[in-house]
Amino acid sequence: MTTLVVGASGATGKLLVEQLLHRGERVRAVVRSCDKIPATLLEHPLLSVVEASIADATDGEIAQYVDGCDAIASCLGHNLTLKGVFGHPRRLVTQAVQRLCHAASKNGSDKPVKFVLMNTAGNCNRDLNESISFAEQCVMALLRRAVPPHRDNELAAEHLRTAIGQNNASLQWSVVRPDTLINEAEVSEYQPHVSPTRSAIFNAGKTSRINVAHFMAELISDQATWNRWKGEMPVIYNQQ
Repeated sequence: MTTLVVGASGATGKLLVEQLLHRGERVRAVVRSCDKIPATLLEHPLLSVVEASIADATDGEIAQYVDGCDAIASCLGHNLTLKGVFGHPRRLVTQAVQRLCHAASKNGSDKPVKFVLMNTAGNCNRDLNESISFAEQCVMALLRRAVPPHRDNELAAEHLRTAIGQNNASLQWSVVRPDTLINEAEVSEYQPHVSPTRSAIFNAGKTSRINVAHFMAELISDQATWNRWKGEMPVIYNQQ
């Protein structure tokens, strides 16, 4: 199996690449600069690196990235700087998801391509009509208007949920929703849930980036895990 990883040089993306390689999976990683990938990974025989900006790639280049891949994983996100949060492209994740899905649908694969999107516990799964308090609704409405990356996360997941849907012959998907991200050196106990078990605003949980990477790799490489969570938006927390 070959997995295309976009956002592969980010804090979680690098860990996902490592997790997949440890499972013996082939990885095609798209990065802005190879300097952001550890040398130990760059030397791995199962890793090929494409040095490019996914936002600036042409449709033909996107098609080349996707060609021959059995899975696509997006760990794309906005840099936590003034320019990264409020600058362009404001729909970085959404546009990448749309273009990657379009390319995958034209790929001519004899089985559906898996698409795993890293998202956020602050985004509701509208298939389940997840309820949140009125106070949280107010905060989310403010974030949606004032913080472009939050709306970008929502729209990216909505594209998979509505435009791709549950019965697409070319694509299957899962949206992984971690809560507050923290750094840990090793994979620890964590639990996936169908919906949030706590408020992402007023009672946030913690999810280590390496656990997010581990779960995304499990979705890609383990068919039983994929069958359980495809077409869903699992929320994961570190085990307390």
